[in-house]
Formats: sequence, C-alpha cells, structure tokens
Amino acid sequence: MPVDPLELRSGTVAVAIRAARLIAVLRRVEPRPRLLALIDDLAADGIRIFEITFDGADAAADLASVRAHLGPQAGDRNGPTIQVGAGTIRTPDQLRAALDAGAEFAVSPVLDQPILEAALAAGLPFVAGAYTPTEADRAWRAGATFVKVFPASSLGPDHIRELRGPLPEIETIVTGGIDGANAAAFLAAGAAAVGVGSALERMSSSERRALVAAVRSER
Repeated sequence: MPVDPLELRSGTVAVAIRAARLIAVLRRVEPRPRLLALIDDLAADGIRIFEITFDGADAAADLASVRAHLGPQAGDRNGPTIQVGAGTIRTPDQLRAALDAGAEFAVSPVLDQPILEAALAAGLPFVAGAYTPTEADRAWRAGATFVKVFPASSLGPDHIRELRGPLPEIETIVTGGIDGANAAAFLAAGAAAVGVGSALERMSSSERRALVAAVRSER
C-alpha cells in the first residue's frame, strides 16, 4: 500500500533537503576512488545531500559504495546526517536497483507516474521532473515529495516566482545549469532547493563553502 505523500513530505529526507537547500548532483564520476574522494571533499565543505545519477553502468554499486564509505554519517531514512539518493531514475529496473543499493530518495528528470507510484509504495521520497506548470501540478497531485524543475537555466528564476503565484503549495528543486552565480536567485524566487552538478567540481573549497553558506542564508 502506498505511503501517504504527506508523510514523505514531512519526513526526515524532505526536512533535510529543505534545511540544506543544496543537492550535489554527481553524474558518472569515475573511477570509484575519485567519486569517494570527491564525496569526502564536498562533505568537508558542508554539503549534506548527494545524488548519484543512474545513467552509468555502475551507478547502483557506486551508490552502495558511497553509503558504505560514509558509514555512520549516512544511515537509513530515520535520521542520517548525510542523505544519499539516486538520480536520473527513468525505469522500474533503475528504481529497484536504487532501492537495493540503499538510496534514501530518488529523482527523475521526467514525470513517469507508474515509477512515482512504485517509489511511494516502497516508502521512498521521490522527486518527479517537470518543465511546465501543468507537469508540475500533475507531479505534485500524484504525490511527488518535491517537483524537479528541469532544465531550470533555460527558464530562469522568474519562472519559479511566477509558478508560485497560482501554485504556491508546490515545492520545487531546480536543476540544470545551476552554479554559484545563479543558485541564490532561484532560491530567492521560491525554490526549496537547488541541484548543482559539475560546477561543484570546478569550484575551490572556499568557493564551495561560500555557496553552502549563501544557500542556507537565502530564506
């Protein structure tokens, strides 16, 4: 029986994402020792939410390795310090693999209602993708924990601000082209959190720490 979406929206993972306001999106970071070293660096700079994308052959093993590497910092969905989720979930097989690997949340670039329903049935917080107001509304009504607006860079912060006018209850996470230069503007426009990918790898430690501080202060 599916979990009540309201429970997931008020659960540990959702609360942690709202508090952190920043998700590190790690796409095909290879080899695995490089991924684990990057996780260590990002965590040391204050990042607490990680998304391992499932568009690589070893994604499930990578996620499991990250969970094991973090040890007590990443526990189950009952209260870990660091949250590790699976991104780019587009098929039932990917969702099952993410669950088996210990994902604490899952993210999709699109709205696939059967996959969303399967995640809810497993009690897994799920972030469904949307581009238009209609897609965002459908994703939210279907039970998405958050709605991923993607690609956000082609829409801009004003899109998020205007979206919140008629749809204020929908909590969005913006990804796609987000970096240190525009993250705060999307949050100021009303996004619950931002997803930042390769830009994090290009930043120095001091720049990442400044970004973490900036997004958390943008309330």
